[in-house]
Amino acid sequence: MDKEQQQNNLEKENQTNKADHKSTKEIEDNAEADANIEDKKKEITPEEKIIELEDRLARTYAEMENQRRRFEKEKEDAFEYGGSSFAKEALNLIDNLERSKHILENDEKLKNTEALNKTLEHLNIIKKDLISIFSKNNIKPIDCLNKKLDPNFHQAMIEIEDDQKEPGTIVQEIQKGFTIKDRLLRPSLVGVSKKTENKVKQTAENKENK
Repeated sequence: MDKEQQQNNLEKENQTNKADHKSTKEIEDNAEADANIEDKKKEITPEEKIIELEDRLARTYAEMENQRRRFEKEKEDAFEYGGSSFAKEALNLIDNLERSKHILENDEKLKNTEALNKTLEHLNIIKKDLISIFSKNNIKPIDCLNKKLDPNFHQAMIEIEDDQKEPGTIVQEIQKGFTIKDRLLRPSLVGVSKKTENKVKQTAENKENK
C-alpha cells in the first residue's frame, strides 16, 4: 500500500509540474507574441520615415526663423529706443527750466524789471534749444491743450470747471509729455474740463420738472 501511495503522489507531482510548465510556456509565448505585435506597430515604411524627417526639419526651421526674428526685433528696439532711459532723465532739464521761470515770474521784487525780462528771454532760448535737440533725435513734445483726453498720451491730474469746453477737454498742461518715435516716453500731466456743479444741478432739476 505504501508503495502504491508513493507512486500515486509522484504521478500527481509530475502532472502538477507539467501543468505549471505549460502555464509558464503559455505566458512566455503570449508575451513574445505581444512584443512582436508592438515591434510590427513600431516598424514604419521608408516613405513614412521621410515624411517624419521632413516634418521635424520644417519645425526646426520654423523655430530658428522665429528666434532670428525675435533677435532682429530686440536688436532694432535696442538701436531705436536704447536711449529712452537717458532721454526721460534729460527731460528733467526742461521741467527745471519751467519751474525756474515760474519762480522768477512770481517774485514780487523782480516783476516788471529789465533783469527779469532778460533772464526769462535766455531761459526761453535754452528751452527751445533743448526741445530742438530732442526733436532731432525723434523725441517730440505732445500737443495736448484743447484736445480730448487720450489715456494713451495724457494723464488727468485735476478737473477744472469750465462750461465753455466739452467735459474731458484738456484745458491745462501741468507737465509736458513727450514721445520717442512712435512710443510714449512720458505722458502729459493735464487738467481737464468739467461742467460746473450748479449747471449740473440746474440741468437735473429741469429734467425733473419736465
